[in-house]
Amino acid sequence: MYSLNVPLPGAVERLAEELRPALLDFDAVRERRGLVCKRLGDEPPGGPARLREQVRTALAGAPAFELRISGIDYFADPPLGEGPVVYLAVESPGLRRVHDRLVERFSVVEAFEGDDYVPHVTLARGGDVGTARRVAEREVEPVTWTATRLVLWDAEYEEEVADFPLPA
Repeated sequence: MYSLNVPLPGAVERLAEELRPALLDFDAVRERRGLVCKRLGDEPPGGPARLREQVRTALAGAPAFELRISGIDYFADPPLGEGPVVYLAVESPGLRRVHDRLVERFSVVEAFEGDDYVPHVTLARGGDVGTARRVAEREVEPVTWTATRLVLWDAEYEEEVADFPLPA
């Protein structure tokens, strides 16, 4: 399974680590965090090289964009996997524009993308909704950064397989 992701800055990683003690009552705390811009599915005919070129073409001319962690929220009943899912909420009109551009080129993953797309950084999942609600009530310092590149992520091997610079 491939996805196009926004690299996270150190400030977001530090924020997630600061929140770790509040997440210990969940079934799973995310060790490796990411921000998915677009799920791309399994390896297409032509392999990863073909997928890289499809993504490069779809991103042609896409500029760098601002993102902001605005707080903590949760999905009580996520469309896939055990809930609740606690996450850092991400605000970014630029990310949404890139996502919409990619939706035009690649198929939509129902219940996750298109109108259902909620940019977020997962922190933890499983447990009870009351705990998720309490964590989501916490105030956090906003984190703002500029995405100057996107990366193609291979979930099977858990590694970046391509890098796509976004001009300023």
